[in-house]
Amino acid sequence: MDVAAKPHIPPAMALYAEKQGVFQLMQGMVEALLIHQPEDPISFMIDHLKQDSNHVPRVFVLGPPAAGKTTIAMWLCKHLNASYLSQQKLLSNKTLVLAKEAQSYQQRQEQIPDELWVGLLQDRLLDVDCVREGWVLDGFPQTREQALLLQTSGIVPRHVVVLYAPDTVLVERNLGKRLDPVSGEVYHTTFDWPTDPTVEQRLVQPDGCSEQATAKRLLEYHRNIQGIFQSYRGNLRTVNTDQPCSDVFSQVLTFVESQPCSAAPFTPRVLLCGPPGSGKSLQAALVAQKYGLVNVGCGQLLKEAVAEKSKIGELIKPYFESGCPVADNLVLKVLRERLGKLDCATFGWVLHGFPRDADQAELLRNTGFIPNRVFFLTLPVEAILERVSQRATDPVTGERYHHLYKPAPSLELRRRLRQNPQDAVEKLELQVDLYGRHVVDLEEFYEDAVYINADQDPYTVFESIESCLTRPLPRHTV
Repeated sequence: MDVAAKPHIPPAMALYAEKQGVFQLMQGMVEALLIHQPEDPISFMIDHLKQDSNHVPRVFVLGPPAAGKTTIAMWLCKHLNASYLSQQKLLSNKTLVLAKEAQSYQQRQEQIPDELWVGLLQDRLLDVDCVREGWVLDGFPQTREQALLLQTSGIVPRHVVVLYAPDTVLVERNLGKRLDPVSGEVYHTTFDWPTDPTVEQRLVQPDGCSEQATAKRLLEYHRNIQGIFQSYRGNLRTVNTDQPCSDVFSQVLTFVESQPCSAAPFTPRVLLCGPPGSGKSLQAALVAQKYGLVNVGCGQLLKEAVAEKSKIGELIKPYFESGCPVADNLVLKVLRERLGKLDCATFGWVLHGFPRDADQAELLRNTGFIPNRVFFLTLPVEAILERVSQRATDPVTGERYHHLYKPAPSLELRRRLRQNPQDAVEKLELQVDLYGRHVVDLEEFYEDAVYINADQDPYTVFESIESCLTRPLPRHTV
């Protein structure tokens, strides 16, 4: 297909669609129609929209025994205000019609059929709290057969978290596990002992926590987990739990709050903000190269306009010669012309070097070129000074060097290196101070911006940017 013939969605429409989740809304409605196949699709869709449940959490927390599933699942429920579900909770729920039948299997010490478990879960998910607030299911499914049965019954999670740790760690943990029979909370003799003496006195050791029993359950788990991976390949994340529980929860929450990749039409319009030396130009080049976006560096555009001796270039030239900032109206004229070209409209763009304050951001918005992804690259002042003030250029070859990270290979080359006057420590400190005075207002203007620590490997920074480009922006809970 000819790229020039690609349908062009006006930026204002695309921004509205993404902000309101229009495409995800339609996708969710179609999925619900196909799963439930109602006799009256119109009434069903009206009820579906009234429920407004497209963005509530639907999470499976899976993993081997003693991986911390219950703890993480309960923490998620508290943070997301969702309902906690488990097989034990389903069995003890007296409002579920099938619970009595399931209990009769348990009393006869017979295995409860998978179909009955799924029926119990289906009934529970129809309750108002699950529909409106969402749910987190702890420890189920455990086999591929159960996963497939859930899928055919229309129970599809948005996020599947699989916790893991070395078997030796899991055995040690399980030996110290203790259960509060009243609240259902799980404690540990070493890692998480209750502070309330009343709770401490009523703790019991759960069944199946001996070393031999744990080893047997681990063997069964490893036999079945690959089937789970196959069933939820597109929305599954593994998290190592052999680390502090708070770190585990932070990783799980970040994943659960992320939005799945969308098939909605999306033309990236990316804005990179950050202090001098934060790597905006490098990240823009990496993003543009991988995703075919147009790299729009404001400073470079102004230099090109002057070099071309165009009419607007002649107006910009005096600002360059005096070292003063170029007037906003001239910058916007150059930007408007570049961002309005067909390649930017078709493929998208990544802009850096403008805006530098909230007033400029407002002017950019008024031109109609509104970014749909904004990133602030953060960097400590010490790191900025180290990065920028040590840069130098070979005037003969144009090659750039850094006295610490990329030193010149010979004495002769070192002697002829020249530093950009703008990279001098005194000038740099002024630039950093100016950025610091304006950045708070700029951050308030772009309230949906993503903040990325730029004081790390450039490709790690790029991966963080990339993850937000390929997925809808996360919906944060209040």
